Amino acid sequence: MELLPHIEVETNLNPKASVIWLHGLGANGHDFEPIVPELRLPSDAAVRFIFPHAPAIPVTINNGMSMPAWFDILEMNLDRQVDKLQLRKSAMYTSQFIENEVSRGIPSELIVLAGFSQGGAVVLETALSYPKKLAGLLAMSTYFATKDSIQLSDQNKQIPVELHHGLSDPMVPISLAHITDETLKQSNYNVNMKTYPMEHSVCPQQVRDIGQWLTTVLEL
Repeated sequence: MELLPHIEVETNLNPKASVIWLHGLGANGHDFEPIVPELRLPSDAAVRFIFPHAPAIPVTINNGMSMPAWFDILEMNLDRQVDKLQLRKSAMYTSQFIENEVSRGIPSELIVLAGFSQGGAVVLETALSYPKKLAGLLAMSTYFATKDSIQLSDQNKQIPVELHHGLSDPMVPISLAHITDETLKQSNYNVNMKTYPMEHSVCPQQVRDIGQWLTTVLEL
């Protein structure tokens, strides 16, 4: 199994848990690499963070220019018309990282999927359809692009879902986060939505909240 190019950061030797974290459109795995020490995890926590690099593909809303992307965005509107085949291909890539971590001795129930913007859309699809129990799902500044077509997995019906969004996000309107929240709650998912006074980004309070949430769901 050949994985996408990626970065790995381990907080201590012999990791006992893993976090697979997908970046947004036009970025790469280095985008969130500096966040690891800012999470302020317990000093003895042994966690492997994996930051994959999306492949470069033409993106329609950027005049067809190639850039790192998990899927093509066909038009910018509230419905977010996207290439769902490409999104599911990226979900498959993400599943390969999960399986690789399992092969390295990390139980699937100690693996968290996290994603920002496009990456968030991919981890929503991946985690909620994955056939083995996962530790948690963190979706930031994103939208549920496959909500009408996803095949939900019974194994992750109880997965803790953390949704974060900026109150003044000009790229992904907060209304899309509310739609994700409502859609998941209608299916009885355990969803916690938090908003922050920011645009399409992350902020210090959010980073602290993520660190506390990871500490809880991974039992660090």
